[in-house]
Amino acid sequence: MEKFNVGGYWLDRPFQTRRLGHFHFFSDRMADAMHFYTNLLGFQVSDSIDMRKRFPPGVELSELDSTLYFARYGGDHHAFVLCSMQMMTARGRQFAPGVTVGQITWQVGSLLEVVRGEEWFQKNKLQILKSGRDTPGSNWHTYTPDPDGHPNELYYGMEQIGWDGLSKPNALHRGFHTPPELPQIAEYQEIEQAVAQGVDIASGNRFREPRSFDFDVDGVRMPRPFRITGIGPVRLFVDDLETSLRFYTQRIGLRVTEEVVWNGHRCIFLRCGTEHHSLALYPTALRAELGLAQRSKCFSFGVRVNDYQQLRNCVAFLEKEGVSIKHLPPELFPGMEYCAFAADPDGHLIQLHAYMEQVGWDGRPRPADQRRKIDNSAWPEALDPSSDNWCGEPFFGPWA
Repeated sequence: MEKFNVGGYWLDRPFQTRRLGHFHFFSDRMADAMHFYTNLLGFQVSDSIDMRKRFPPGVELSELDSTLYFARYGGDHHAFVLCSMQMMTARGRQFAPGVTVGQITWQVGSLLEVVRGEEWFQKNKLQILKSGRDTPGSNWHTYTPDPDGHPNELYYGMEQIGWDGLSKPNALHRGFHTPPELPQIAEYQEIEQAVAQGVDIASGNRFREPRSFDFDVDGVRMPRPFRITGIGPVRLFVDDLETSLRFYTQRIGLRVTEEVVWNGHRCIFLRCGTEHHSLALYPTALRAELGLAQRSKCFSFGVRVNDYQQLRNCVAFLEKEGVSIKHLPPELFPGMEYCAFAADPDGHLIQLHAYMEQVGWDGRPRPADQRRKIDNSAWPEALDPSSDNWCGEPFFGPWA
């Protein structure tokens, strides 16, 4: 098998997948969905683009929300993207039945890995949906679909938003629609050039919080009684488990952490870092058995909050706001403890959680008989901590 030198290490691919970076849903109820994701969950819109100028000639959709929204929870310019499915259709984009996910993105370590990854995808006869550099966000990327049609993105170089909450102004956007020639100038040089040209680098977008800061959350005034501190995992229903598994392991570079069989259904959990799983694959037949919406092949998208107390507060807050909350069999989520699923206005499930098991140097998950027993009918007030409760990537910066 061919090996690739990636940063001085011999790998099976010309890139190393590091983490789940961001995620994109299509919506049929944009106003309600924006309220759910920003006002209730607390994602902050970093930028937005009116896509009408990208419609084919003659397309008129005056009542359609034609905006593509980029939202964040931390320093990355965006961790969540939302737009109208009708808008994508109007642009001439076609997606396989059940695909309501616009992209699942995987961060790699360098621009060279993105460029070589795109070349390797092509060599292995994978479809390239697009390559280049996104604006806004400034991340270099290449996209290829999985066997069910979900676009997967490799990216490097996400714009970072700092203490002032300002994104880059439009004048600083330097987009590419094809793979770039290497080497490219550094981000520092881009900003220096803009300053020399008189660009006001403090003229970008800043999110305005719609809620009042009424909650005391561990000594900080907050607009909600919880704080998003991470995203993932993503859960997909797939038509052919083996074909999807080969794509995500052999092409994207994820590793299998664990498999379970529930009610005769084989379920597979894959990781790219130390978290037990960033992606889970389930057979499509399981969807109806769980009583989930048939319109989407996305089982759920995960949102992590800071701790178990905030998780309890989050569930209570959303229920009070009229959001439907579901509890599903914990056997389907190995490596996790207490979690709940909030239904967005389109019926997508958002998995609310505060803990993910960490996998160490030997690649072995915790044995099933050593995991906490979950009783969804009676969540305790507090928990004894697991050995890896405070491990993994922490949230950087203040909560609000």
